[in-house]
Parts: sequence; structure tokens; C-alpha cells
Amino acid sequence: MEPLGRLLIAALAVLFIVPSSLGAPNPVAPVIQLPGAAPFDTQLQERLRAASRAGSAPRTTHFNADRSPAYINRLVFESSPYLQQHAYNPVNWYPWGEEAFTAAQRENRPIFLSIGYSTCHWCHVMEQQCFENEALAQLLNERFIAIKVDREERPDIDTLYVEAVSRMTGGAGWPLSVFLTPDRQPFYGGTYFPPDQFRKVLTTLADAWQTKHSDVLQASAQLTATLQAPAAEGMTADLNADTLRSAFEHMARSFDATNGGFGRAPKFPQAHMLQFLLRYWQRTGEPQARHMAAVTLDHMARGGIHDQLGGGFHRYSTDAEWKLPHFEKMLYDQAIDARAYLEAYQATADPQDADVARDIFAYVLRDLTAPDGGFYAAEDADSEGEEGRFYLWSREDVLAVLGTQRGSLIADFYGLNAAHARAPLRIPVSIDAFAKQHGLEVAGFQRTLAAANQALLAARCPRARPLRDEKIIAAWNGLMISSLAYGSTVLGDPQYAAAAARAADFILTHMQRDGRLVRSFRNGPAPTPAYLDDYASLVLGLGDLYAATFDVRWLRQAAHLSDELLRRFTGPSGGLRYSGSDNERLIANVDDAYDGALPSAQSIAALALLRVGRLLMNEAVESGGRAVLSANASDVAQAPQAHTEMLVALDFALGPTREIVIAGEVDANATRTLLAVVRRHYLPRAVLALHPPNDGVVETLMPFLQQQTMLNGKPAAYVCERYVCKLPTTDPKKLEELLATRSP
Repeated sequence: MEPLGRLLIAALAVLFIVPSSLGAPNPVAPVIQLPGAAPFDTQLQERLRAASRAGSAPRTTHFNADRSPAYINRLVFESSPYLQQHAYNPVNWYPWGEEAFTAAQRENRPIFLSIGYSTCHWCHVMEQQCFENEALAQLLNERFIAIKVDREERPDIDTLYVEAVSRMTGGAGWPLSVFLTPDRQPFYGGTYFPPDQFRKVLTTLADAWQTKHSDVLQASAQLTATLQAPAAEGMTADLNADTLRSAFEHMARSFDATNGGFGRAPKFPQAHMLQFLLRYWQRTGEPQARHMAAVTLDHMARGGIHDQLGGGFHRYSTDAEWKLPHFEKMLYDQAIDARAYLEAYQATADPQDADVARDIFAYVLRDLTAPDGGFYAAEDADSEGEEGRFYLWSREDVLAVLGTQRGSLIADFYGLNAAHARAPLRIPVSIDAFAKQHGLEVAGFQRTLAAANQALLAARCPRARPLRDEKIIAAWNGLMISSLAYGSTVLGDPQYAAAAARAADFILTHMQRDGRLVRSFRNGPAPTPAYLDDYASLVLGLGDLYAATFDVRWLRQAAHLSDELLRRFTGPSGGLRYSGSDNERLIANVDDAYDGALPSAQSIAALALLRVGRLLMNEAVESGGRAVLSANASDVAQAPQAHTEMLVALDFALGPTREIVIAGEVDANATRTLLAVVRRHYLPRAVLALHPPNDGVVETLMPFLQQQTMLNGKPAAYVCERYVCKLPTTDPKKLEELLATRSP
């Protein structure tokens, strides 16, 4: 990378000392005449106007006298809410595609690639400061081909260029700003640029493209070669129980015993880390593992990161105490966080964990559910030009809604005092401790708080609500289906399984093209084929939906998608690729397995294939999951704490696993009693199946069940390990004993 570094230093040596000399902005141009861009032809102008008339209200600061938008660009044709947000910028944006690349080649211009997502606060800031700026738009339009990408629709593009920018600068984030050659090779990048700096970057790079062209091409080729190079051979690694212990010990060292979570601010929920800790406790009996998970979940639940009125969690906390979040709400966070609270409830029997899971589900079902059953992607952080405005309260706001006496009590509970500006509601001390401090009976205060929360929520509803991104993303829906289905079994509430089933029906019915799963849906299925995380998350969700409903169609679909996953995504070395055989080929592949805010696609695939393969008694599918562990063993062994979802899969693979079969009619009271016993237990290394009598379809899908039948006409439970079963029982108490026995 040194030659690249020398080139960039030379090319940008004057970046902050050479002033930019731009002409004054063009006067207001006619509609569809973007500053500095060639006029659109008549046919394209008509198409742009028609799409604008059919779309939502323009999001721009530029209007003609008749209040029609002064500028329209090609993003108006796109379905992505993020791209639609930029459809009325004066920038001559293209979506990612051959039209843009052909224009760059024809005009011999570098590409400016801007990647973000609709609920990204700093993406909005850069739009207002840079992309709505007519002078900067003119500079972009005259000297670059500008491309916009929604990272949620095209995670492959995002991952590739995040890696490129990270190698150039040491870090990356969103908005991601990358400069490419016409053949898509990166040569410079960054994240958010304020307008003055952005002008200098544009000018310097455009000049370098003209005067140091061969140097730029050489640097881009060198960086691309590093992206394309196969990963270095790591050490031969054997993943085992020591790997799990190493991750636990590392997490124990970085644990924030005061506030929960790990390390310093900012803090992301990363609930997959907590799921690993709960499994480690269940496997080893190590009390500190469960303690770390429980403390973190408690502080998250009481923090400002948790919407105390409307439910659900914001994306991450800017401070170590979970007080002040970045306020966007992502569907995947709701799914993963809910699952962690459900597992904690099973492991600790703390009713607060169950309440928080219900709270998350209530938010998702109320605010993120489409009429046809799919789940929307996210809600924005901003409203009325201010991040978090929708969620903030002052003490005076609370008193105005609740009155002085009750309002003062509730404001105290939520940590609001007269000296503070408006802030998100949080719970500095627990309900029990607060009631004791104020001489209140706990149950009575809980009733007062519940009524106050309803009043505050009603008062909040008329506020201008943040934008909702109504894309339906297959992967995130799969995670939500999984959590809702699991929640229905843990909490005994069939509405959650019903919601999961509606979402699964929607995806399987509306999100396929020519028999292939697609990535997303908004006003129709997107043209982009699904990626590894889409298949893997849906397989995981359908497996959990079967376990919640015992409707065999979900298991059949999980089996089919497992086969498709292995067929489309298995790479030449036996591991899985993020992009499948029918996805676009980019200049390089990036198939990292480390977990970020979201578990990696590799990790989800490993767990999904292991669980569904075990349930189906399908060695090929289960072996596919083990192959993922093997392919990533070196990376996991070197930094197990960065691969905690992979460790969840490893925990299952190491076993001992259990296959639990209930033989009986699904609606029989005795069958339900046995199922209730199983579902009370925290059994992360178990799969559960129902064998109705004389059900040939179930027996064909799960041949193992042919031998697990009712006893003397009574529903019976079989507890097995690797398909070797203990004596069956019809007695719920005996089943309790079997499940409570710790395997060696």
C-alpha cells in the first residue's frame, strides 16, 4: 500500500491549502436542467416529469415559482427510499448500473460513488450541505459521474468499498464517499465531507485525473489487486470448547461492570454477544457469563437507547451509560434484541426480560408491519430537521401532559430535571428502588407509570414522525420471523407466530423471481437477487416458525432454501460466498465472517444449516454448516470475541445436541402439556419436532420420526442425543427431569 499512499499524498498535498476557484452558481435553471450537466433529451425529460408526478412529495430546497421541483434526476425512477430522497438534488445522480459506467467511459470521467441509507443522520447532513448545494452540484456534474447506492439494497457494493476505504484511511462509515475509475476501481475515499472540504477534494481529484492520470490508474490498480488477493493462509485451527472459553475471557476483561456492555462508547447492543454468553453459561455453569448478559440487558432496557413509550430500540448509544442514542430504529436490531431478551427470560426467569421482548414486538407489529405482512426496514433518526426530536422530552413537557403532581413523580422517575434540556426518557434506578425511595407501593406505582406512559405516548403521537423506510428486506424479515416465532413459544402468545407466518407468506409469495429469492421489495420485487444473509436468515426463521406452529410447509420451505443456499453460494474452497452464482460480479469479493451490529451472513448460515440439517436428519445440509465453521476456523480462533454468532453455531456443533420429539395430535391437551414443559427450558442446543400419528409428510421430511410414536394411545415425549433416545415418557414431571439432566 505504500505506493498508493505516496500517490495520494502527492495528489492531495495541496488539499487544504490551495483555495478552490469556482464560478458563482448558475441562476435557477429550467426544470430538468441540472447545473453543469448536459440537457436531458426530450424523451428522458418526459419520463422524469411523469415519474415525479407519480411519486411522493419532492424532498428538496429548490423549487420553481409554481412550487414544482427545480431539479429532477434519474433517481426518481428508483424504488429505494434512500435514492428517492436524492431524486431532486441538483446533482446528476445515476443509480449503480451500466448507464453510469458507459457514461464514465465515454466522457473519460472519474466516478463519485456515494453510499448510504435512508435513516442515516450524517447522510442527511451531507445531502443538505453538499448535494443540495448548486455550486458543488455543478462541480460534480461537470467533472464526475455521480452514482448513488442504497447500502441496504446492495450490501455487496457497500461491503467492497467500505473495505477499500478502510484500507486507504484506516476506517469507514456512512455516508461513504468513494472515487473510482470508470471500470470501478477505487483510488480515493472517505466518509462525511463538510462542504468546503468536499469542494477541495473534488477539485484536487478532478485535476489529478487530468494531470496525473497514469498515477491515479496505477494507484487504483494496486488497491484493487489487494482487494482481489486471496486471504493469506492462516494457522490451522481446531475450534473447540477452548475457543468458547477464550471468547468468554476476552469479553469478561472488556465488560463494563457499572453500565453493562463492553468497552467504551459508542456502545451497540450487539445482542448476539449476549446470546453467546447465555449459551456459555448453559454449557459450563459459569455464573459470570449469565451475569454479564443480564446486567447489559437491564441497563439497555432502562437506558435512553430503549424507547420507553413506543417500544423498540434505537441503533446505538453515543455514551457508555446508554443514555443518548443515535435515534434511528432498525428492524434487525428489534429482531436480535428481542431474541436476546427471550433467551435471558428462559435463563433467568426475570419477568422484565419478557416484558421488554413484548414491548419490542408491540412496536414492530404496530409501526413496522406492512399491510400484506412483511416488515419494513427502519425508521429515521431525524424529524423536522433535528435528530431525535420526536423522542425528546423536557420536565415541562411531562408536567404539561400529566399535571404537576403526577408529572413531577414521572419526570423524576425518568431522570428529567429543570436544569436539563430535552432528552430521551430513561430509568436511572429500577422501579423497585424508585418506589422505595418515594415511599410507594411497587404495584401501585407500576399502575401509575403504565397510565402515565399511555398519556405521554398519546401526546407524542401528533408530533412530526420520522420517515419510515418501507423497503422489505428478506434477511431482516427472516431474523424478525425467527424472533417472533421463538417469542410465541417462550411467551405463549400465538399472535407472534401468526405475524411471523404472514411475513413468511409474503416473502415466499412476493419476493421471488423465476424461482429465485430477491433481496428486497418496495412497490414490487427488486431486480437484485438475494444474498447469503437473505437465504440464511430466512432458513433460520422458517425453522423457528415450524417449531412454533408445527406447520410442515415451513420446514419444507426451509429444506428447499437450504439446498438453494448451498447450491448458489458454495465457493471453490467449500466455504460460502456472500454473493451467489446469480449476483452481479464486482471487482472483488469480500466474505468476512466477523460480526458487527448485525451477525455476519457466514455465521447465520452456519447456525441455520446446522439446526435445520439436524431437524431434517439431512447430513448434506448439516455438513454445509460444519464446512462454514471449518472455512472460517483460523479467523475465529485468532479473534473469537469478534465472531460471537459463529460461536453460537460452534456451540451447537460441539454439542451435545438434543432432538426432542413430541408424538401426538397437536391440539390434544396432553400434547400441549408436554410442549409447554419443553418450552419453559432454555435449550439452545436442541431442536423440537412434532410427530402427529400417521403423518406421512412429516415422516418423509424427518425420517427419524418414524420410530417416535405415541405410547398406548397417549402423547409421548422422546429426548434424544444424535438420534439415540432415552426411554419415552408420557409424564410431564418425568420430562422435566430428562430435560434438567445436564449432558456430559
